[in-house]
Amino acid sequence: MRAVVFEEYGDPEVLEVQDVPEPHAGPGQVRIKVHAAGVNPYDTKIRRGFTKDFAPAKFPAIPGFEVAGVVDEAGDGAAFAVGDEVVGWSAGGSYAEYALGGNITRKPAGLGWEQAVGVPVAGETAQRVLDLLEVKPGETILIHGAAGAVGSVAVQLAKAAGLTVIGTASEANHEYLTSIGAIPVLYGEGLLERVREAAPQGVDAVFDTAGKGGLEESIELRGGTDRIVTIADFAAAELGIQTSGGGTGSPEEVRVALDAQLQAAADGKLTIRIAESFALADADKAQALSESGHARGKVVVLPQA
Repeated sequence: MRAVVFEEYGDPEVLEVQDVPEPHAGPGQVRIKVHAAGVNPYDTKIRRGFTKDFAPAKFPAIPGFEVAGVVDEAGDGAAFAVGDEVVGWSAGGSYAEYALGGNITRKPAGLGWEQAVGVPVAGETAQRVLDLLEVKPGETILIHGAAGAVGSVAVQLAKAAGLTVIGTASEANHEYLTSIGAIPVLYGEGLLERVREAAPQGVDAVFDTAGKGGLEESIELRGGTDRIVTIADFAAAELGIQTSGGGTGSPEEVRVALDAQLQAAADGKLTIRIAESFALADADKAQALSESGHARGKVVVLPQA
């Protein structure tokens, strides 16, 4: 099968398409014909070697762990049958024509592959951090990087929970943020004053998805580090701010939440914006876009394109 592979740590240019052996479903497993693979910041951290001390890559490595596709091989005792449309986390690299399923669930009918693969990581991350922040109806939350894949889902989940949402983004994304219910503010110099003008009632919680500054202003807005969580800023520990980098729920809890979010997306109640989709041969461009921090939504690789 064709798959994206890297054999050393480095820049996006280390990614290349190779012919590699196909995986096969063992007992209780399914193999998925991949229609869409999600591109996530963690993919790029692995490629650069940032995780090698605790999760080293096994070369040659296939990146990706977010998958949507059709079951085409089912082992004995598998929970899904050949022909089932599924989405979730793969048990191996997903930038490939085929991948083994990990924690997966059924894709709702009518939900496109690209939109479906944009839900698992962004949805789980957004809900996890909102739970950590213990947000309540009537409160105001500031979300940094609100137009990105995680940020835009967090905006919508927070709005659905009855919060007022202030979202930082470039001016080009302000109309989009308004359309999903956020009050947009421009990031960068003068952020503190702009947030105070947009939220004279104050800010009760801060969710940083961007990792590109704004934490010191957030501390001033909150009057301390309480109820500020980042998923992206390496300076957080020095500032005494909580970082959340992984799931805390059981696989079943995660799957139940994913089912609800997928159905909301299928029903048009949760918007999943696709920044750009790439063929396998352009996976380096996909990861470069993700790494830039300027993707307007979800970045996707389409192995069947």
